Amino acid sequence: MAEYRYTFKKFIKDWMLIIGMVAGASIYLAYHAIPELHTAGPVLEKACKTIQPILLFTMLFLTFCKIEPRELKPRKAMLKGLALQGGLFVALALVLTFFPGIPHRIGIEALMLCLICPTATACAVVTGKLGGDMAGVLTYTILINLLVAVLVPLMVPFIHPIEGMTFISAFAKILSKVFPLLIMPCLAAWFVRFCLPELHAWLLRYTHVSFYIWAVSLTLAILMSTRAIVHNEDSLSLLIDIAVASLAACIFQFWAGKRIGARYGKRITAGQALGQKNTVFGIWMGYTFLDPIVSVSCGFYSIWHNCYNTWQLYQVRKTKESLQTKEI
Repeated sequence: MAEYRYTFKKFIKDWMLIIGMVAGASIYLAYHAIPELHTAGPVLEKACKTIQPILLFTMLFLTFCKIEPRELKPRKAMLKGLALQGGLFVALALVLTFFPGIPHRIGIEALMLCLICPTATACAVVTGKLGGDMAGVLTYTILINLLVAVLVPLMVPFIHPIEGMTFISAFAKILSKVFPLLIMPCLAAWFVRFCLPELHAWLLRYTHVSFYIWAVSLTLAILMSTRAIVHNEDSLSLLIDIAVASLAACIFQFWAGKRIGARYGKRITAGQALGQKNTVFGIWMGYTFLDPIVSVSCGFYSIWHNCYNTWQLYQVRKTKESLQTKEI
C-alpha cells in the first residue's frame, strides 16, 4: 500500500501540469455542455477572478521569500530581451499604422500582443524546477511589466484609438493590474524577511508549495482560455490566423531567449523569461486596448507555452532519473 501511495504521489507530481491543463479544459467544456449549470456562470466567473489573483499573490510571495533583495539586479541578457520584445512590438505597431488595410491584420495584432505580453508571475517557479536563475526571472518580470506599462499606452492609440483614454489613464490602468500582483508580494516578502525573521524562516520550509499553487492557477488559466476560445464567434479562418500567430510567437520567443541567454550562461533563464507569458494579463490587454478577438491569441499561447514547459520538465526529470540509475 505504501509503495502504491508513493507511485501515485510521484505520478501526480511528475504530470501535474498536464493534469492541470486537461482538468481546466475539461471542467469548462463540461460546464458548457450542461445548460443547467449556466445560471451559476456569473458566480463561478467571479469566483475564478477572485481566487486566481490570491493564488498568484501567494505563489509570488513565497518565491520572493527565497530571493535575496540584492539578487534582483538587471543583467545584459535581460536588456537584450527587453529590446527585442519592445522593438518588435513597436515595429509591428508602425506597420499597422502606416498600412491599415494590410492582409491578416488581426493575425498581426495577435502576434504583437503575444510578443509584448509580460513574463508570467509563475515563471520563477518553472525556471527553478528547470535549474535556472529564479532571481533573474523575477527581475525580468518586473522590468518587462514596466516596459509594457509605457509602450502599450504609447503605441495602441495609433492602432486602435479609444475615445477618452489618454496615455496617463492607460498607463495607470495597466499599473493598477501590475502593482497588486507583482510589486506588493515583493514588498510583503521583504517586510517579513527584515521585520519578522522567525516567520520568514518558517515560510522558507514551505516555498515548494509554490509549484502546487501554480498547478491550481494553471487549471484556472486554461479554464478561462478555453472559455475565451469556445465563446469566440468569428470565422474559423480568423481563429486559425490567431492560433498560428500565437504559436509562431511562442516558438520564436523561447528560441530567441535561449539564444540570447546562451551567450551569458543564462540559457534556461532567458528562454523562460521571454517565452513564458502572463496570458491572463494578455487576455485583459487584448480586450481592453485592441480588437477583443485578439485576446483569444493569449488563450492559445497559454496552451502552447504550458505544453512546452511540460516537455522541458519531463526532460529534466528523465535526466535526473537516468543519473540516479547510473549511480545505483
